[in-house]
Amino acid sequence: MLRKSGVYNSVNAWMLGIALGCFILAAPVGLIFVSVFVPQVEIWQHLYSTVLSDYISHSLALAFGVGALVMLMGTLLAWYVARYEFFGRSQLQWLILLPMAMPAYIIAYTYTGLLDFAGPIQTLLRDTFDWHYGDYYFPEIRSLPGAITMLSLVLYPYVYLLARTAFTEQSSSLEEAARSLGVSSRKYFYTVALPLARPAILMGAALAMMEAFADYGTVQYFGLSTFTTGIFRTWFGLGNGVAAAQLAALLTSFVVCLLVIEYVSRRKIRYYFQGQRAQPIHRKTLTGSRAFWVPILCFLPVLLGFILPVIQLLSWALGTYQTQLNSEFWMLLWNSFYLAAMAAMTVVILALFFAYGKRLNPLKPIRMLVGLVNLGYAVPGTVIAIGAMISLSWLDIKINALTETWLDMSVGLVFSGSLFALVLVYSSRFLAVAMHNIDTGLARVKPSMDDAARSLGYRPIQVLSRIHLPLMKTSVFSALLLVFVDVLKELPATLILRPFNFNTLAVRTFELASDERLMDAALPALAIVSVGLIPVVLLTQLMDKPSQDSALINEGSYVKS
Repeated sequence: MLRKSGVYNSVNAWMLGIALGCFILAAPVGLIFVSVFVPQVEIWQHLYSTVLSDYISHSLALAFGVGALVMLMGTLLAWYVARYEFFGRSQLQWLILLPMAMPAYIIAYTYTGLLDFAGPIQTLLRDTFDWHYGDYYFPEIRSLPGAITMLSLVLYPYVYLLARTAFTEQSSSLEEAARSLGVSSRKYFYTVALPLARPAILMGAALAMMEAFADYGTVQYFGLSTFTTGIFRTWFGLGNGVAAAQLAALLTSFVVCLLVIEYVSRRKIRYYFQGQRAQPIHRKTLTGSRAFWVPILCFLPVLLGFILPVIQLLSWALGTYQTQLNSEFWMLLWNSFYLAAMAAMTVVILALFFAYGKRLNPLKPIRMLVGLVNLGYAVPGTVIAIGAMISLSWLDIKINALTETWLDMSVGLVFSGSLFALVLVYSSRFLAVAMHNIDTGLARVKPSMDDAARSLGYRPIQVLSRIHLPLMKTSVFSALLLVFVDVLKELPATLILRPFNFNTLAVRTFELASDERLMDAALPALAIVSVGLIPVVLLTQLMDKPSQDSALINEGSYVKS
């Protein structure tokens, strides 16, 4: 009885911790919406008469343009890789993922250097044909279509990954039945395969659109007026934090609408395989002209989204590394590394805590709380950073008021001026990334193992640390790695909340590029891209291999406590 009572109290304490953790992580976003009730009539009249229409139109055009382009690119690539055999397919199926390692703001810098008026391409055209300024037309890279293209080149893998899985899981018997009815390959794709994969494609497009809404580095460098650049201008230019928070609330409302549209579209689309087991796909070998242009089509996004930018960065870095590879660079590397490592460890611990809490008590309120915190990934980093800055600044003011009253001294910026603020924002922003991996690994552990351990007197924390963690170490490691790289690449939140005299590779790259020192920005940009390759390599290894966690769990089923 005492044992059961102790476990019951432990579970209650766990649930209380989940509620408190969810409140802390959701507070910055909640504060953003509370700011709507603080009147800011004059500033909104100014925004309405000047730039608000540009913020809305440019943000929507950017998001929906990226969504349309990544759907086209990702779906076609996924279809050919999943259903056909052609020259270089085994290499291209993982090469296609390489642009995931390239942050959008870095690819924007490289293509600006390549395609701008003073870049090598236009210089070559002028020298070759003896042209002068105004004698020829060349597309402007620093434009809304340019930003859509740059973001699409690095975000199409979202759609590719989900669509490829959807196409691969479709039974070959469907195509055989369609062929027996005289349906052509093209008609089968449009009437059967594409509708079945539509939920996955829409999910991938929604993720890419949320990233487009959240982007700051690309649109700021291209001089576009969007919500993210407007939030920065209102906060730092006009010095109005409340109005910036209200702009952030408006941006978040667009993101929430996008999530609702995506959710409703999936609810209305339900397809089932009935009466037979799915048969594995037999890829067809391409012949004729398609055997020539399909490999080129699949390689083109890799060339444009990764290879050319890396070549450009390498050429710049080779010319400047002697001056840039100094003590400042190593300090930037160290700051970026330990900040990302600290944040990744915090996020993974929180993900384990929340995921196991849902397993202990799978009640609807607990699942709703954890689901609410997971929405942080859909909220732009700028928004969470603004909310965190406002809440932590208020907390610092109260702490300093108390210390001045009681101790006759000021303790300064305890929370808002430290790395705590950054780790809080990273935890709120990237918890969903870790939760996905942790939930997947935890779901493969049989509930009977929990019951056996609890019957032996193990407390929940002991069950998690001694049984679950050894069985799901691959899931935990992959979550740790993905969050580490996401934090390393994060720009707007780091730009807003970094402490004084503290810099990272992402911020330094942005600063140098903003000063048009693209060659000097190449070395820190290459460092970010190199680290970003790690999860891509890990992902390609896991895509076609069974999970090591599954093997460990199967073995663990035969191991006695």
